[in-house]
Amino acid sequence: MSPRTVFLSRLIGLYMILVSLSMAAHKQATVETITALVHNSPLVFVTGIIAVVTGLAIVLGHNVWSGGALPVIVTLVGWVTLFKGALLLILSPEAESRFFFAGLHYDQLFYVYLAIDLLLGVYLTYAGFRSTAR
Repeated sequence: MSPRTVFLSRLIGLYMILVSLSMAAHKQATVETITALVHNSPLVFVTGIIAVVTGLAIVLGHNVWSGGALPVIVTLVGWVTLFKGALLLILSPEAESRFFFAGLHYDQLFYVYLAIDLLLGVYLTYAGFRSTAR
């Protein structure tokens, strides 16, 4: 396994676990924060820029589509992050609100999305620390 894959899987995995646990502990505050974020255009813009930079860094540094599940998942996380950032920059605030709340039912399916993030984080962390970098 490449050192970059191991590092990114550990980094992304631990990040996802910590954020997921924090969100689970503060569901109402998280939903209120996301709702407020979507209605604050300057903050959405800054968040979109950060997501685009993060996604580009992963995609440009780790665009690996072979070698097992771990490198492919790390690459997919990069592409999804890049796509999400681009949507935040391109969509209007009304479209973002419709997409995140009406389309994805974020508040109703909060724990489903949280479980997906937590499980993905656990997998990335476990696989990253189990792998040896060569």
